[in-house]
Amino acid sequence: MATATITKDTIIGEILDLDQSTAPYFLEMGMHCLGCPSARGETLEQACAVHGVDPEELVKKINEHLSGK
Repeated sequence: MATATITKDTIIGEILDLDQSTAPYFLEMGMHCLGCPSARGETLEQACAVHGVDPEELVKKINEHLSGK
């Protein structure tokens, strides 16, 4: 299986659909409503802006997680 590369423009819902084991990374940043429509429709960058998280750091963490699978 080819590994998808996540960017700050990737939609949160697409990341979760790709691999649900990424959910703890969003929960860790305070994004606890992962199933709500706005959370699933936001880009990673938009969610990070709302929660005061560095999007580049989160992109790196998620991509490292996915590449290790």
